[in-house]
Amino acid sequence: MTYPNTLIFVDFPSSDPEASAEFYDAVFGWEVEPRPAGVFHRIVPGQNFQVDDGSQGPTGNLHMGIHNAANARPHPDPAGVEPRHLATDGRSTRVWIMVSEDDSMDRILGEADKRGGEVLWRDHYWAEFNGFNSAFKDPWGNTFILWGKGGDDPQIPEGWTNE
Repeated sequence: MTYPNTLIFVDFPSSDPEASAEFYDAVFGWEVEPRPAGVFHRIVPGQNFQVDDGSQGPTGNLHMGIHNAANARPHPDPAGVEPRHLATDGRSTRVWIMVSEDDSMDRILGEADKRGGEVLWRDHYWAEFNGFNSAFKDPWGNTFILWGKGGDDPQIPEGWTNE
């Protein structure tokens, strides 16, 4: 094999894609396009990945989606197949989000909590990957880890946990 298989898309299960679209718009500021409404919604985060000088590079941010767990499209059978419910026990998909410099983990966690999400942890530093992080679970069971780069000389604030 000369070129690896490439991740092109990730989508999140939901029992209500339209409510999920409103949630992600309010929490992350993501544009969400119904394609078609109530069945599948495409998340278009916007702009391109930044390069070292802070300008936008040539690579667009990865798109994501929201699919209706009752009939996950695409599928050869238009009526869909079982299971038709969200997985609610155990671990779920974990999505890592780099928090923009003009946003904050506190704001995101506050919006998520206000809209029915569950804050899992706040104010943690992971030395292995030199990053500050917090996390929440959305109302449909998907886990989002919020990430901030530690930089060359990370200063761990008092009261933060770390590993």
